[in-house]
Amino acid sequence: MKARLILEDGTELTGKSFGAVRESYGEVIFNTAMTGYQEMLSDPTGCGQIVTMTYPLQGNYGINRDDFEAVRPYLHGIVAREHCEYPSNFRSQQTLDSLLKEYDIPGISEIDTRMLTRRIRDKGTMRGVITTKNTPVEEILETLRLRPAQTDQVSIVSTNRIYCSPGRGARIALIDYGVKHGILRELSNRHCDITVVPYNTPAKTIEQLRPDGIVLSNGPGNPKDVTQAVETVQQLMQTFPVFGIGLGHQLFALANGADTEKMKFGHHGANHAVKDVEQDRVMITAQSHGYTVTPASIENTDLIVTHLAVNDGTIEGLKHKTLPAFSVQYHPEASPGPEDSSYLFDHFLNIVVEYIKGVHPNATTR
Repeated sequence: MKARLILEDGTELTGKSFGAVRESYGEVIFNTAMTGYQEMLSDPTGCGQIVTMTYPLQGNYGINRDDFEAVRPYLHGIVAREHCEYPSNFRSQQTLDSLLKEYDIPGISEIDTRMLTRRIRDKGTMRGVITTKNTPVEEILETLRLRPAQTDQVSIVSTNRIYCSPGRGARIALIDYGVKHGILRELSNRHCDITVVPYNTPAKTIEQLRPDGIVLSNGPGNPKDVTQAVETVQQLMQTFPVFGIGLGHQLFALANGADTEKMKFGHHGANHAVKDVEQDRVMITAQSHGYTVTPASIENTDLIVTHLAVNDGTIEGLKHKTLPAFSVQYHPEASPGPEDSSYLFDHFLNIVVEYIKGVHPNATTR
């Protein structure tokens, strides 16, 4: 079946429909990773997005039960050059097409994704629609113009109840703004006792859990839309060690008086070079974000820039001058991507151990 991708600048691309057959609106971005489409499409950070895959072939190794980064995908569409209908991999349990149909997500293939990527890089991220209808372009553009920007992504992807993943190590409260399973895996591998709480959980409730440290998870959308999070983070960081990742990094910055801004086309992929300013070394990271911390806003705050993006100089890491709190914009848990920066979980837990020694000097199991 024929499908169309129409961007808000009037660009119209015609291809072949796969996945769900329905009309879907979203923010059209591009992802530069060569592998890992299952992890990318199940990353809650993609909520509200139509993701253009720059690597030409998608679906060639199928879908398996182990590589999901959330219990279900939340993105609004996928754009590919070529969609593989007959995957070949010993772990494959279903096709990309069947997964998208299962979760009512449309896809469009036979698109010149290199041209589309160049257009997004030139004009910036745009809203768009995937449709199989013959609706005139003018009508779709008018709908896009009148359609309000989505602001509720975090409430959609966050858990709505507190749940635990028991362990015998440090007790970590993880605030779920759209957490990836990779973060849970990294903490579990280090024997942490993890309690995951909804994004809007008050600081007082989290304090009653008696955590040893706080992790602010990744998540989708504009950090300024998660208004209650700033006050919560401000309160928690006065008492507990804090580690922010992705959206959690941006919320950490806002909680300390810095500002954030929308990027032209964001960072989405598994091959982004980041410089650790303090250690003077470069690592390759996985990233998925459309907002960044405004550099000038760091002045007159208690924050120090610890990491910078090599390609465009945007802020990739922060730490507090006096409190045991830090954050990174990229994904140290990768999935997909390199694991160069997984050591940050060890760094955080070392800080937590020092905190425990101060609060519980006789503790032996933590």
